[in-house]
Amino acid sequence: MNSPVLVTGATGFTGGHVARALAAAGHTVRALVRPTTNAEPLTMAGYQVARGDLRDADAVRRAVDGVETVYHIAAAFRLAGQPDDYYWDCNVLGTKNLLEAAKHGCVKRFIHCSTIGVHGDVGSEPIDETGPFNPGDIYQRTKVEAEKLASQAFAEGLPGVIFRPGGIYGPGDTRFLKLFKAIARKRFFMLGSGEVRYQLIYIDDLVDGILLCGAKESALGNTYILTGETAITLNEFAQLVGEAVGMIYKYPRLPLWPAMVAAHVCEAVCTPFRINPPIFPRRLDFFRKERAFRIDKAKRELGFQPKVEPAEGLKRTADWYFEQGLLDRPKELQTTTLRAI
Repeated sequence: MNSPVLVTGATGFTGGHVARALAAAGHTVRALVRPTTNAEPLTMAGYQVARGDLRDADAVRRAVDGVETVYHIAAAFRLAGQPDDYYWDCNVLGTKNLLEAAKHGCVKRFIHCSTIGVHGDVGSEPIDETGPFNPGDIYQRTKVEAEKLASQAFAEGLPGVIFRPGGIYGPGDTRFLKLFKAIARKRFFMLGSGEVRYQLIYIDDLVDGILLCGAKESALGNTYILTGETAITLNEFAQLVGEAVGMIYKYPRLPLWPAMVAAHVCEAVCTPFRINPPIFPRRLDFFRKERAFRIDKAKRELGFQPKVEPAEGLKRTADWYFEQGLLDRPKELQTTTLRAI
């Protein structure tokens, strides 16, 4: 009988897709699940459930026991109102606990999920995996530290792979729901020029890349950027979302700097009270940071080939929002061209 494959973050969007893909391929999936999380959907799917928190070293060791492959997807991802220690404990200490358990267990492959965010604002030219670390917020800083821990463990003999995904999206994810709603309700406005670039990765393409990291022997010891083929500007992003929701209109443009000032003030006031601020700096990074990358290495060494273009992926995402009742269909299709003014 094959040993189970451990997936952290299996109750989340990306981790859930990875777990389902592994199960569909015939693997026994073990999911590390927090004690307070409803695990019934996982048990009904046939997964083994290991109760515990990544910050609990003993619970992590129990989860890793008997496992030969680990997909570490879980992370604290830009939760407003949380202190810096929360990100550090989840993303750095949690990764350390998992790596230590893997080194002392029988793990033969450890696939670590990082983020393109470790590169921060990359500037005018697309970069590859050799680009410098340039984290711009606490989430990105802790992901850099977690990646360093993984790299050190791999250099010391633990077989592993690091991947850095781009902006993940697709049916089932709600991180872009506010953007879709704003455009569908004609309440969207562009902060700044809208000419900064963003690189999306559709969830099915990302899962394909993650599984290649878990299957290719040549991947061991390497780091890969997994994102879509090309970057798009925010103006193009907004246009594609407008087409996906059937709402095409002229949206206003506002300067970015007053919003940044307000965001810093809101975060400073709200964070000590664990209140989610209505606006905060990390959210506004969307409008100001360049994020364009090259995926030549993943294509060459893994055979990675993203298939879903943003127009198609965003349409599928919008259709899922409509089906779930998360987004109201426009009463009429506007005919004016969506462009910045």
